[in-house]
Amino acid sequence: MARVADVSAITASRALRNPASVSPVLRERINRAVAKIGYVPNTAARALASAGTNVIGVIIPSVTNSVFTDVLRGIYDTIEDTPFQAQLGTTNYSSIKEEELLRLFIGQRPAALLVTGFDQSKEAHRLLKANECPVVQIMDLPPDPVDMAVGFDHREAAEVATRALIARSYKRIGFLAAQMDVRTRQRLEGYSRAMQEAGLFDERMIVTTHKTSNVLLGGQLLSEFIARFPDADAIQANNDDIALGALFECQRRRIRVPEDFGISGFNDFDIASTVHPTLTSVKTYRYEMGRKAIEMLIASISGEPPAERSVNLGFELIERESTARTG
Repeated sequence: MARVADVSAITASRALRNPASVSPVLRERINRAVAKIGYVPNTAARALASAGTNVIGVIIPSVTNSVFTDVLRGIYDTIEDTPFQAQLGTTNYSSIKEEELLRLFIGQRPAALLVTGFDQSKEAHRLLKANECPVVQIMDLPPDPVDMAVGFDHREAAEVATRALIARSYKRIGFLAAQMDVRTRQRLEGYSRAMQEAGLFDERMIVTTHKTSNVLLGGQLLSEFIARFPDADAIQANNDDIALGALFECQRRRIRVPEDFGISGFNDFDIASTVHPTLTSVKTYRYEMGRKAIEMLIASISGEPPAERSVNLGFELIERESTARTG
């Protein structure tokens, strides 16, 4: 390829590793040579030669969950104009799959790793600790991160949302949830704490399933909750999918929202502000989470790790029509 571009091998290599290190004219000549011969860099050989690659391994539970879709947008938008590339792996919420992906990525000598949560298995945690590249854990705020972390307090967010329902004079408030991963369990803890402090807690008002979360399931969980408590008057949902399913089921049953029944979601997807009535939800900063994680990793790769190694992005309760009961 260097011969076709009429440059030295060192110059060609430098241009491919870091395009900004060569002039635009030279970069264009090398790019034409690459296109002409269909050159593909041997990343395995490069890793052996340089004891590393320009790959940032990204491990998330799911690509179909809108939460992680937003995180990925933040990741890819931030990494686009850098010499780094993201290599994506999904665990489908399996600790065994996460271990396999970590072994695969670490074996390729990545520049950095981005992983979801802090509830890794002992083996996965060992792999992350033994790994020599920068690591950032996203979504949560672990008390003792492997290296760096970006997230928010799920317990506090759910507690704030539940207290807001109580302040609106809702009393028999259920908690509906699916998937039951560690973040869901943290939100359940926040709901339980708010209800206990108000003297309203009843464990039977917690309706959960390990099934994958979706809108249809939200309606089913609401039906189960109302069957248990016909006089129930509100729910705190684990996410907006469940909350929307509950809202549609209320409309099917001609239960008035918010007059007779309040509904509060979590994540504040775009649809929350467009349904009728509009949906109260906890706004989380998912895009910013992906962006901040990549910025922290690149800074660490460059030898300038951020002074703040655990970043709390916070949350905001957006109160809308679905909980707007007065009196």
